Amino acid sequence: MAQAVVAGETTEGGSEKKVMVAIDESEYSYYALIWTLDNLKDSISKFPLIIFMAQQPTNYNYTFAAPFGSALVYSAVSRQDFVNSAQNNHRRLAMTLLEKAKNICASRGLKAEMVTEVGDPKTAICSAVQKLNVNLLILGQHGLGKIERALIGSVSNYCVQNVKCPVLVVKKP
Repeated sequence: MAQAVVAGETTEGGSEKKVMVAIDESEYSYYALIWTLDNLKDSISKFPLIIFMAQQPTNYNYTFAAPFGSALVYSAVSRQDFVNSAQNNHRRLAMTLLEKAKNICASRGLKAEMVTEVGDPKTAICSAVQKLNVNLLILGQHGLGKIERALIGSVSNYCVQNVKCPVLVVKKP
C-alpha cells in the first residue's frame, strides 16, 4: 500500500520526494531559495533540490519607425542571426543565475539540479512541475500591488491555481 513520508525521504509508493524552487533574476526568488534552505533543509536533504528558471521567449517582431518616404534600412545582421544571438544571451543569463543558485545550495551542504525551459514563466513552471513529477513547488512573491497583479498577473497566483502539487509562496518581509 502507500508508504508514509518520513523527513522528506519518500512519497506514496516509495518514490523520491521532488522539491522545486523557481527562480528569476529578482531578489524575491533568491530570498525564497535561502528561506527554503534555512527552513526545510532537513526535510529535503535526501534528494537534490530542483532549481528552475524560465527563459523568456525571444521576441523578434521589432518595428523600426521611420518618417514616411524615408530610405530603406540596411542591416549587416540577418533576422535569424539576431534571434539566435538573443536566444544565446537568454540561455547564458539563465545558466548564470542557475549556477549562482546552485552555489548557494552547495554552500549550505545541499545538492541541486538546474533545469531551464524557454517560455512564459507561468506556463513554463507549470509544465516543468508536471514533467518532473514535482511534489512541492516553492516560489518567491514579488509583492505586486493589487492593480499590477490585476493588469499583468501574478506568476505565483497562476501556479497556485494550475499546478497539481502543493505550492509554497515565500513572501519577503
